[in-house]
Amino acid sequence: MVRFPFLLIPFTLLAQAPPATTKADVDRWMTEYSNWGRWGKEDQLGALNLITPEKRKAAAKLVKDGVAVSLAHDTNKEKSAENPQPYSHTMIATGESPRGAFAVDSFAVTFHGYQHSHLDALSHMFWNGQMYNGYPQTGVTAQGAAKLGIANAYQGIFTRAVLIDLPWALGVEYLEPGQAIQPEDLDKWEKKSGVKIQPGDVLLFRTGRWARRAAKGGWDGAAKNPGLHARCGGWVRKKDPAVVGTDVATDVLPSGVEGVTHPMHQMLLVAMGVHIFDNLDLEDVARECRKRNRWDFLITTAPIRLTGGTGSPLNPIAVF
Repeated sequence: MVRFPFLLIPFTLLAQAPPATTKADVDRWMTEYSNWGRWGKEDQLGALNLITPEKRKAAAKLVKDGVAVSLAHDTNKEKSAENPQPYSHTMIATGESPRGAFAVDSFAVTFHGYQHSHLDALSHMFWNGQMYNGYPQTGVTAQGAAKLGIANAYQGIFTRAVLIDLPWALGVEYLEPGQAIQPEDLDKWEKKSGVKIQPGDVLLFRTGRWARRAAKGGWDGAAKNPGLHARCGGWVRKKDPAVVGTDVATDVLPSGVEGVTHPMHQMLLVAMGVHIFDNLDLEDVARECRKRNRWDFLITTAPIRLTGGTGSPLNPIAVF
């Protein structure tokens, strides 16, 4: 019998590449995923409206062990390519030259970017001359944001959070800079975790950014970052979150969409009215989740009550 060795070679199908995404796709999704008018034409809270008194009471019941975990990364005061705008910390009065009986200091930071843990207000981004709910971008002036400023969130965020641990779901230690998270990856996490996301949850997407930094060193996040591809916009919208956060800056960079640098920021902030946590540190909370085989917990935080601000540095706390 004649044998054909090449027929014995195992045959595997190559994974099909996701379809290309264009600016026209993103523009269409801006309408399809819109929450404009959902809570009234004067609304400035956006999806924070989903954190109702009932939602807060249900979230409080998630606390079983009383273990608290910070989700903020250490502030870095050293200037580098990775951290071009570090915190400025000036001591005004010290123990060496006290002002009366007190030590006094001053902090300053340009927190938007790719290093410092912060919350984006809905006034942080514009699209076609508008912000969330149709407010004009001209309302953000040298005096600050007249509408959609961070002070609107002064009552804070107290709700259920869900950690969507992508490295755990995909069987790797961390995602690489520039690696795009696709909706199919989110489906894998959902199937593996068995978690049912509920409206008003905070969705925290872990890429393993800080684990990768510890293993291989830092990099310029403004040029290349792991994150959510624009195709994930529909997946997120269906879950109806109150807030979305990541350990990077949400969008994969480069975005892969010609003409749109930050499509996820655009869809979340402008179309859906969803505030965004950027540059969180999700390593400690990931360890606690894996140890408990539990992916939801209470999250609580509040921004600085600064009138007109387009965001705020903060320190979110997870409580198990």
